[in-house]
Amino acid sequence: MIPTPSRRLFAGIALDLGSARSRAWTSGRRMILDVPTVTFHGGGAVYPIRRGAIVDTPGTARMLDRLLGHRLPRFGRPLLILTAPVLGGVAYRAEARVAVEVLRPRAVLTVPTARAVASAADADLARPLLVVDIGAHLTEVALLAEGAVVDARHTALGTSDLDRRTSPAPPLSSPSPDPSPSGHITDCVAAMVTAMLEQDRSPRTREALRRGALLAGGGALIPDISCGLAAQLHAPVKPVPAPHTAAVRGAAKLLRAAHGHPSAHP
Repeated sequence: MIPTPSRRLFAGIALDLGSARSRAWTSGRRMILDVPTVTFHGGGAVYPIRRGAIVDTPGTARMLDRLLGHRLPRFGRPLLILTAPVLGGVAYRAEARVAVEVLRPRAVLTVPTARAVASAADADLARPLLVVDIGAHLTEVALLAEGAVVDARHTALGTSDLDRRTSPAPPLSSPSPDPSPSGHITDCVAAMVTAMLEQDRSPRTREALRRGALLAGGGALIPDISCGLAAQLHAPVKPVPAPHTAAVRGAAKLLRAAHGHPSAHP
């Protein structure tokens, strides 16, 4: 089928739904749309995504309609690639698919956030890779092997917790606890990576650490976190360029690749 002009102009959407901010990229545009993850209903603000979970699907749909609805061509049906928390599971993907229906996609593909980050960084996926994504409300650690997630951990802790007087204690003991606010995050990440090492009967986690961890999310912009992680992990930590938008940029790259595949067209 020969694409119509509207399809050429608006062939797809890359979408990253965060607890604090949501970001989107649309075909034919250079700018990334970046807005707070909030909508309004009944006269008050509603936060439809919390700690990496969609808690208000209709609210998420209203937010997406406000963000992208007026940008859609009247008869366009975009291909949509959506990032998803690595441990979000079927429930997250199901709620997300319902919410994005407001955008009238012809197809919805989901990709783990860690895989999208690796794509944005042009990482070599032929070797094991450790991705640490520190968002506003959720921190994820994922081990990729040949591009697939083979192990993952997360904690409901992020950069939004740094300005609180008391932060949650790390889930596991850390070899060198850091009493600073950002230290709670580095302790948690170090504990999750340590658990991966202890439970991995293959050399993949250790090899990924020797290679160096990719660091994404707003936490990668905080020097204390990247330096603290390198010290605790005894391994290189490499913040990706523009780490707060890495996931949506990686999804956009995958979207462009999907458009070049015959199965991407109806």
